[in-house]
Amino acid sequence: MAMKYAYHPGNVAHSNALEVADTMPFAAESLGIELIPLDAATSCGAGILRQANEELQITLNARTLAIAESMGLDIITSCATTAGTLHEDLNNLRNDKQLLSKVNDILQRHCGLTLKCEINVHHLLHVIVDEIGLEKLADAVKNPFGFKIAGYYGPNIQQDGACGGDDIFDPDYLEQVISVLGGEPVQWSSKTQSVGVPGLFSEDKTVMKQTASVLSDAKSEGAQLVVSACNLSHMLLDVYQGKAGKVSGKKTKVPVIHLTEFLAFAFGHYIDRCAQLRTRVLVIGD
Repeated sequence: MAMKYAYHPGNVAHSNALEVADTMPFAAESLGIELIPLDAATSCGAGILRQANEELQITLNARTLAIAESMGLDIITSCATTAGTLHEDLNNLRNDKQLLSKVNDILQRHCGLTLKCEINVHHLLHVIVDEIGLEKLADAVKNPFGFKIAGYYGPNIQQDGACGGDDIFDPDYLEQVISVLGGEPVQWSSKTQSVGVPGLFSEDKTVMKQTASVLSDAKSEGAQLVVSACNLSHMLLDVYQGKAGKVSGKKTKVPVIHLTEFLAFAFGHYIDRCAQLRTRVLVIGD
């Protein structure tokens, strides 16, 4: 029987990361996960909204959590920023009854919802390792990878209770998945380092240096490919590669793909895109 989750696509899956919208359904199907649309869910705010209005962010996320709770389902997402932000706000609401009461009053008045906090938020990576298991993951593999691959987690999900059974300070779930899918996981220190997404529009130069630092670290450890568990961070690691290299003077050119793409390709979906990726890995470089 398929495992059912309310699916939150994250902040960018329906805008500048359409490849996530394309590949998540196929990856989930191959893993035996049934994705139930979380209709009317909003962006988690990604730490950016909080800078301007923390109460607005936590109320919007409470609304998303309440919608899923009314469906009787936990939330699943493939974006570490979304998973971490929703978990953090849920945890704050659980531990602050006065805040929960205030937020629920707003929800009742504006959309007739009440959050009881009887829900959990899961990242796809943790569902795979903790709930599905690596043995079933291995059974689904049709196109194993043969590259040296750096797994990027990002910082948002590395908080107590948000990363399944993985280690908060030195996670290795992504490395386990990479190994099962036929890749050679790279051991590198920047896998949980921030690329500075919230500061992109205000501290551009600093963010480019942060992004370059992560990419150059992956390259220095021999990575031929980076797989990101964070859809939002992927934007900087991929789209802003060239700019990050120019600002920092570091080597930053390396293919970067989403976790959902990595899974879907390995499971035999989008063979043409997988072939294009293999070509990129073979020819890209400084």
